[in-house]
Amino acid sequence: MSDSNLPDDRTLTQEGLAPTRAGRILLIACGALAREILDLKAANGWSHLDLTCLPAKYHLYPEKITQAVCDTVAKHRADYDDFFVVYADCGTGGGLERACEEMGVQMVAGPHCYSFFQGNESFAKTSEDEITTFYLTDFLVRQFEAFIVKPMGLDRHPELRDMYFGNYEKLVYQAQTDDPALTQKARDCAARLGLTFERRFTGYGDLQTALRDL
Repeated sequence: MSDSNLPDDRTLTQEGLAPTRAGRILLIACGALAREILDLKAANGWSHLDLTCLPAKYHLYPEKITQAVCDTVAKHRADYDDFFVVYADCGTGGGLERACEEMGVQMVAGPHCYSFFQGNESFAKTSEDEITTFYLTDFLVRQFEAFIVKPMGLDRHPELRDMYFGNYEKLVYQAQTDDPALTQKARDCAARLGLTFERRFTGYGDLQTALRDL
């Protein structure tokens, strides 16, 4: 799938992405990772990998993720030789990992995408000193209104900002790409939340390594 055929962020948020049924291994991912995974597929010629994405809005409802992944595996079990889940724990409290073990399906390592984008080993070393840090990825910068502002009611009640973010000090934008416009938007997000700003170029981190080994 070329970038021009990639659904827009709103579709990836609400509906996800259907598989093409081409490839031996089906990647089951969050819609927030669609662009990055398809870019990696195209750059590396990974034609043996197909991709389907669950709605990115499950980022806000992690209790839905485990069952949705299980349903997707069951639905496509006869269509692929294997599956790989491109979700970290993502707030499932270990439920997704247990379900994957029961199904005999591998998943990407890490507690969440912020960790595997930075690199799980690196993130583990820095996270203890960054407990007052709020993280955004490329997708979450583009979808800042849909995933941060509106769910928290900040569009209707901006005075809630300090209640939600008063204990945070810094916003770290984990950049997967070099995009000056996106960097400026991330800077604006930090200002809106009253946080200092840091851009940290991560590229694809451990996501690239995990997919390369399939």
